[in-house]
Amino acid sequence: MPDTRTYAFIFDMDGVLTDNMRFHAESWVELFRDFGLEGLDAERYLVETAGMKGLDVLRYFLDPDIGHAEAERLTELKDFLYRVMYRDRIRPMPGLDVFLHASEKSGISLGIGTGAGHSNIRYLLGLLGLTGTFGAVVSAYDVERGKPHPDIFLRAAELLGVDPSSCIVFEDALPGVEAARSAGMQCVAITTTNDADAFASFDNILEVTGDFTGLLPSDLIAKLANGKSMTL
Repeated sequence: MPDTRTYAFIFDMDGVLTDNMRFHAESWVELFRDFGLEGLDAERYLVETAGMKGLDVLRYFLDPDIGHAEAERLTELKDFLYRVMYRDRIRPMPGLDVFLHASEKSGISLGIGTGAGHSNIRYLLGLLGLTGTFGAVVSAYDVERGKPHPDIFLRAAELLGVDPSSCIVFEDALPGVEAARSAGMQCVAITTTNDADAFASFDNILEVTGDFTGLLPSDLIAKLANGKSMTL
């Protein structure tokens, strides 16, 4: 019997559509240095909080009781540093354009589920020439809880009209993979932020790859349909 299900690919943004997570990490480090926090480096940020929204990062590293208004102000300062310092270094992930085109041609719905704020989403999609490519774009600021909770990905699936079990998430950060697992979604792990071994404890990994070069949408859908997760 032919497979008549509707499928969706939901992409984290930073570290997946472009290899920029270190740029974000270094911007956070510069911001925190102004507050006298010297024990934080880019590697620690990437391992412990990559993929989280600004409020959660600030509560994790700086002040567990920081208010929303102050967190928004500091997050915007950090985002300003990021945009100014790294504007000319942001490029699409290798193979991304080909993969997105092939996915669309195959009738696969495309969405974004990201911890980034709306201004950074518009900024990055504009730089990459991807404005209007995705049928649903969900920020951590559109839901009650950010990653590692499943809210972002579940909302993206809802907007796309696709059952969570028929969605594949593309993630570089461990909180994002955990969010996908909690949402009942399989995941393609992108090794821009973590190496392959970091994903070994997850049972929802279909594929581990450095970028989109040679990645075939049809192969991923076949693995999902057949219930084949990787053993790392």
